[in-house]
Amino acid sequence: MDAVKKEEKILYLECSSGISGDMTVGALLDLGASRERLEQALSSLGIGGYALHFGRTKKCGIEAFDFDVELTQPEGGHSHSHGQDHAHRNLQDIFAILDRLDAAQEVRGMARDMFTLVAEAESQAHGIPIGEVHFHEVGAIDSIIDIIGAAFCLHDLGISRVAVSPLSEGRGYVRCQHGVMPVPAPATANIAARCGLTLRLTENEGEMVTPTGAAIAAVFRTERELPAQYRIERIGLGAGKKDFPNANLLRAMILIPEKDPKEKEKLWVLESNLDDCSGEAFGFAMETLFEAGALDVWYTPAYMKKNRPAYQIHVLCGEEKREELEAVLFSCTTTIGIRRYPVERTALDREEKLVKTRYGAARVKLCHLSGGSRVYPEYESVRAICRETGLGFLEVYHAVLEDGTAECAPGQAGARADRG
Repeated sequence: MDAVKKEEKILYLECSSGISGDMTVGALLDLGASRERLEQALSSLGIGGYALHFGRTKKCGIEAFDFDVELTQPEGGHSHSHGQDHAHRNLQDIFAILDRLDAAQEVRGMARDMFTLVAEAESQAHGIPIGEVHFHEVGAIDSIIDIIGAAFCLHDLGISRVAVSPLSEGRGYVRCQHGVMPVPAPATANIAARCGLTLRLTENEGEMVTPTGAAIAAVFRTERELPAQYRIERIGLGAGKKDFPNANLLRAMILIPEKDPKEKEKLWVLESNLDDCSGEAFGFAMETLFEAGALDVWYTPAYMKKNRPAYQIHVLCGEEKREELEAVLFSCTTTIGIRRYPVERTALDREEKLVKTRYGAARVKLCHLSGGSRVYPEYESVRAICRETGLGFLEVYHAVLEDGTAECAPGQAGARADRG
C-alpha cells in the first residue's frame, strides 16, 4: 500500500544577529550538510588561491560552527588578508566559473540568482549598467565560495522550503571598496527593498547583514511565515566573525510542521456571476483552476439582471493560491469582477492508499475520525475497473468499499461518497 505524502520539512533561518555567507555555510554544515561533498564540488570550479577553514568556536559561551575562506595566493600572485585586494569580476566572469561547477542544476541556478540579484543591486546603487558592475568583495574568491557553498549545502540537505526571520541590522558605517558607506550598505538595502526582506535595527555598531547574506535570504526564502505548530528536528549554528554584546550566530533549524487537531483550516471562497460565458469556457476554467491548485470548484445556476439565466462560479482555495486563482478566473472566463470572503473548514485527516480488491488494485482515501476510520473509493480507480471488467459502477464501488474497509479499517462501517 502507498503511504500518504508527508508534509515537507522547513528550514528556518533565525537571523537575530544578521546573516552573511560564511555564517550560512557554517550553519548548514552544522545541520549535517556534507563537508566532503562540498569540498569536492568547490574543487571543480578550477580556481585557486584559497584554503577552507572548518572548525568550532564560541560566541557568548555558545559553541558554533566556524567556516571561513582563507586567501593564500590570489590571481595577482601576492598573498593578501581576508577581504582585501580581491580580483574584480563582472557577472559574465562569475557565470563562467559557475558553468564549471560539478553539482546539481538547482545549485547552479540558485547561485546564479544570488549573483544576479547582487549585480542588480550594485547597478542601482552606483548608477551604471549591470554589465559594467565589477563585484569587488562579492566577486572575490571568498564570496564566490560563500554563495556557491550556501546553495550546495541547502541542496545537500534535501530541503526545498525555507523560512527566514527579519534580518537584524546594525547602525553606523562600514568601509568597503567604494569608501565609507552607511549601514545597511546600499546593495544590501536595495536587495531588501526589491525582495521584500524585513530589516530590524539594533543598537549594535557595524554591518550585520552583508549583500551576500541578503541575497542568500532572498533566494532561499519560499515561506512567508512559519507553521502555527512544529517540532524542531535539528539545529545548526554558524558563527559570525565580529563580536557583539549578543551572540553573533546564525541559527538554522529544520522544522517538522504539525497540525493542531483543534485548529480550523482558514480558506477563501472566490465567486463570480457569469451570464455571457459559454459552457466550453466553464469546463476549461474548472480544469485550469484545479490544475493551478484550487481545493474545489463548483457552479450553481442563477438568474441575473434582465432575467438572464446564468451561473455562479465558486472556488475554494488557500491564502497562498488566492491571487493566482483570481488571475485564472480573469483569463479563463468573461468575468470583470470577483468577490472573495474567508471561510473556515474542519477537514478529516486523510491518506491515499493502494488496496487489494477482488477486482485488482484500487486507490482509496482513508479518512480518520475520532472514533475510527472510513474508506472512500477513488472515482478514477472504480471507473478503470468498470472499463476493464464491464461491470456496473455501483457494483464495483461497493466491492472496493468493502474490500478496502476490510484491509484498511477492520471493523469500520461504510462511507459516504461525497467529497466534503
